[in-house]
Amino acid sequence: MTVEPGVRVGQDSDAAVIERSRDEPEAFAALFDRHADSVHRYAARRLGAEVAEDVMAETFTTAFQQRFRYDTELADARPWLFGIATNLIGRHRRAEGRRLRALARLPAPTGGGAEEAVADLVADRVSAQALRRELAAALARLPARHRDVLLLVAWADLGYEEAARALGVPVGTVRSRLHRARRKVREALGGSDPTALREESDDDE
Repeated sequence: MTVEPGVRVGQDSDAAVIERSRDEPEAFAALFDRHADSVHRYAARRLGAEVAEDVMAETFTTAFQQRFRYDTELADARPWLFGIATNLIGRHRRAEGRRLRALARLPAPTGGGAEEAVADLVADRVSAQALRRELAAALARLPARHRDVLLLVAWADLGYEEAARALGVPVGTVRSRLHRARRKVREALGGSDPTALREESDDDE
């Protein structure tokens, strides 16, 4: 049996929670309990912990206000929530760019520190210590629309179809943007791709 992330066996799906919350607004708190931490982590990696708190809160405020428009045929609400969060992050493009450029200028880490979030992307086969600064610089140079796709897949752990739903674009557009973003990252990092934590076959739709 497949259970959506954040949902325990026997619990209602996200869609069921949202549907119930239309008549019982307090029921929406269950969605917050399931997904607030992951939305906060995603926003913190992109903007820093202080701004992330506001983004997370506004994400769920917006979701609550828009719950009557949610398609309850879609059991998992994560793409919807991360789409809202990504739109809110879009209002902080300059702050995100400054954060990434600042991380790129940091000295080589000795453990801990603000740059840890960037290193979370790095696969076991890649040296996190060597790539933190280079990865931050590579991400900073990506067009915003490409960075959004890349980080929804790598940081929010969305599949291609889920990322497409989050951004309101076709799956083919997600694949194209992700391919270009990863190519740019590989070029910047000498062939390594620490963002390739989730791979899907080109045949997966």
